[in-house]
Amino acid sequence: MSSPERFDKKWNFEYNKLLMLKEKDQKKAYIYASIAILLWSTVATVFKLTLKYTGYSELLLLSVFFSFIALSLVVSVEKKWRLVLDLTKKDIISAALLGFLNPFLYYFLIFRAYAVLPAQIAQPLNQIWGVVIVLMSIPLLKQKIGIKAIAGVIVSFFGVVILSTGGNFSFVNIKEPLGVIFALLSSVVWSLYWILNTKSKKDPVILLLINFFAGLIFAIIYCSIFLKIGNIPIKAFYGSLYIGFFEMGLTFLFWLKALKYSVTTAKVSILIYLAPFLSLILIHYVLGEKILFSSLTGLIFIISGILISRTDKKAQS
Repeated sequence: MSSPERFDKKWNFEYNKLLMLKEKDQKKAYIYASIAILLWSTVATVFKLTLKYTGYSELLLLSVFFSFIALSLVVSVEKKWRLVLDLTKKDIISAALLGFLNPFLYYFLIFRAYAVLPAQIAQPLNQIWGVVIVLMSIPLLKQKIGIKAIAGVIVSFFGVVILSTGGNFSFVNIKEPLGVIFALLSSVVWSLYWILNTKSKKDPVILLLINFFAGLIFAIIYCSIFLKIGNIPIKAFYGSLYIGFFEMGLTFLFWLKALKYSVTTAKVSILIYLAPFLSLILIHYVLGEKILFSSLTGLIFIISGILISRTDKKAQS
């Protein structure tokens, strides 16, 4: 390569690097991340409140519908409908199949878990996806994990045991085992969804829109077969609206904005672990649940295990 060509290549690299830096704004990143975290911290409380007035199947159908509406509005505002036309048949089929995992199956499982478990137990159990995704990355992404990742899994698993048994280790005493199974399965489904999503290079908002359209179809089919929907109380309607817009839809977009503006992903991603602790405060003061020492201890173990796993360089390679 001649000197002028080397100069042009270096100049273009530095120019593109400068453009990327101009797009970064850590203050904006923290603002968007804070909004997302505050909204996510409310969802466990809203799940339990809404499930007082309706069943988990009705909640699934309504919340997915409202989320699809929210995402459609975002696509309209950002004028991205033309990107839907750019999707190939393979892209659409793949996104539709992922829509079975999320939102349909994931929220089916998590709503069932919240229907039978106290919020202070269901919410921390759902956080275990942070280590599940590390384990699933081994066979699916061919990633290697080191000692730290293994240690993180063990620490988080110990947190799950504390939560599931209420800290009673004298004998196996899992309270509401079906709810615990649903919560843990939801973490597996969520992890699988995001691992499979990493293989797509398309616009994430458009793919999410297709996911939720497909998820809505699956929810309609499920409810038409297994459910006779009657009159839905207005409070359940409002709860589903909130969940659809702020748990499933818009909050994810706030998080994408935070990642876009942040200088590094780590600067904002570490903040997400504030959400479950803020959630416990709302669970106590809004739902009136007395936060058990075992719930707080189990959550600390789970989050600690996730953070330990994140420091494993092999798992990140």
